[in-house]
Amino acid sequence: MELFITILIMLIIIGLSNVINRFVPFIPVPLIQIALGVVFEVVPFGIHLDLNPELFFVLFIAPLLYNDGRKTPRDELWSLRTPILLLALGLVFLTVLVAGYGIHMLIPSIPLPAAFALAAILSPTDAVAVGAMAERVHLPKSILRTLEGEALMNDASGLVAFKFALAATVTGVFSLADASISFVIIAAGGLLLGAVMSFLIRKIGVLLRRLGMEDVTVHMLIQIITPFIIYLVAEELGLSGILAVVAGGIIHAIDRDRADTIQPKLQIVAESTWSVIVYILNGLVFVILGLQLPNVISKIWDNDAFNHVQIMTYIFIITLMLFVLRFLWIYAFETTAWKMNKQEKPLLKHIILTTLSGVRGAVTLAGAFSIPFVLMDGSPFPERDLILFISAGVILLTLITASVTLPLIADKEEKTGADVAQIRALTKIFNRSIQVVKDEMNDDNKAAVLSVIADLNKYLNRYSAQDDKKKWGSHYQKQEMSIRMKAIHAERKEIEHLLKTGEVNEELGIFYLKVLDRREIVMSSRMKSQIWSSLRSIGRTIGRVFMKKQLDPSNPMRERVNASRNLRIQTCESAITAIRNQMNDENRAASLTIISHYERILFMLRAGATELDDNAFNEKKLELQIKAIQEQRNAVQELFETGGIQRNTAASLRHYINSLESNLLSEE
Repeated sequence: MELFITILIMLIIIGLSNVINRFVPFIPVPLIQIALGVVFEVVPFGIHLDLNPELFFVLFIAPLLYNDGRKTPRDELWSLRTPILLLALGLVFLTVLVAGYGIHMLIPSIPLPAAFALAAILSPTDAVAVGAMAERVHLPKSILRTLEGEALMNDASGLVAFKFALAATVTGVFSLADASISFVIIAAGGLLLGAVMSFLIRKIGVLLRRLGMEDVTVHMLIQIITPFIIYLVAEELGLSGILAVVAGGIIHAIDRDRADTIQPKLQIVAESTWSVIVYILNGLVFVILGLQLPNVISKIWDNDAFNHVQIMTYIFIITLMLFVLRFLWIYAFETTAWKMNKQEKPLLKHIILTTLSGVRGAVTLAGAFSIPFVLMDGSPFPERDLILFISAGVILLTLITASVTLPLIADKEEKTGADVAQIRALTKIFNRSIQVVKDEMNDDNKAAVLSVIADLNKYLNRYSAQDDKKKWGSHYQKQEMSIRMKAIHAERKEIEHLLKTGEVNEELGIFYLKVLDRREIVMSSRMKSQIWSSLRSIGRTIGRVFMKKQLDPSNPMRERVNASRNLRIQTCESAITAIRNQMNDENRAASLTIISHYERILFMLRAGATELDDNAFNEKKLELQIKAIQEQRNAVQELFETGGIQRNTAASLRHYINSLESNLLSEE
């Protein structure tokens, strides 16, 4: 029960961190999660979680790196293979050698092999931390892809170097030739094993489909357990589990793209499921990091044998050493490539951005926790607590440095051509949602499918028009949203008046009030709207206890339909009146747009359109609309993760999709 409560609190922390980030967006979510982890560890009623390094790697790092390998564009990674390998291999080994000697000279109490081990565990950048930094900063695509590729590969090289240095410390024996040969075997074997296992698991899925097992849940379960199986098998065979899951993710993406049969349902479920898994695991990584910090810090801070100022100086010097080595290595490569006419003259700004983006994360701390307590002769591992403290300090310092400096140095998102880019992204999003709806078409829902596609094309054409490009994200959009909210308020006021006078039965009125609440929440992301909606719902529930009037179940369906139609006519007329009363020269265009929307609904209602009477049709259409909207949200997230759009563009697109969802709901 204690473990369950601990996990539940950590999940609450993840949600709370994102809420806090809404109010303080200049603080990255990872730092908020680390801070909350520290708070919940030190408070008397807090939680405690011992870090098991082996479990941490298989439970968190394996699925996260597998998903990164599955999502990262392969052609871009291949085009940047030289700088990625130089950072993931060359820089790691340079850091181990140079920083190892530097740490030993700075802190003589740490033996040279242990100093190499500390340098090795500090050498890899963290894929999760890099992704978190990239969300806040407009990095050039080449830099972003290089950082992603480096983070995918250097965990393995750093951890392998760490294991050899650790073995040398524990046993006192080290052979450079044996270590080099072992590294090649471990790395190449991990890549090969991961690729083969992923390919075989994919083929098992194909075989199951040929046998008639099209259950999306089963195939999704196979995807989820794949990285765990690959990692465990690779580690059991003494190979690199990290490189194995990366290779497995890449092979999964390649085989999926080449598949003869495409399963739209599985793709939708897979993207949604993986987005939830990655969101939770990313958050848990930093929360667990925060939970470990108080214990790590207290062992040094409460020990009188250590000088606090001196220890903090060690952390600053080692962090500076890592950044300087990284800068010099990148500068040397970029300059050499330029002189060999393989690329354009390097920009100092880009080199600095790549340098500062080399943040360390929970992988470093988990590796440090795997250091044994004693050597082979039974003596304590030299300065183990100090090594853990330095590792934690370097992680925090690199995260804070990147969080503060990168937004100041990085280019702001260019506004020129932003409208065109947004329209292109919107076109891709709509085309994907239309395709998903088409894939659902059969003889029973053909009419509903065609109706939804017509609606989607209508909205796509509206925002693809040349005249509307200037309106995107401008004052016009804010005006339109404000007018829609006023119209909803007018509809609500009319229903409440009809309920009070008894002109509409309670059940029908309450139902439409809930519909209006839903539309208002969808159109506004403000917490205030959601709180007021909840309070109104509670108030109506209490009010129903004292209201005697109930819907007569003996009324025939036709009377219910007519009552619903008459109520919608009255609410639409009230909304139009409210809009006309506040219309002026400044908001005339937006007001007329909303009025035409309500006029179209009134025309259908007064004409007695058959769709309004056909419950089956409406249910099928609503189901298809929900799938289309969800696919649009998935497409936005995919474009954002792959660098196709920036953060503010993604936010604008999500805001528009919310507005579109409200429009579709109101038309129903």
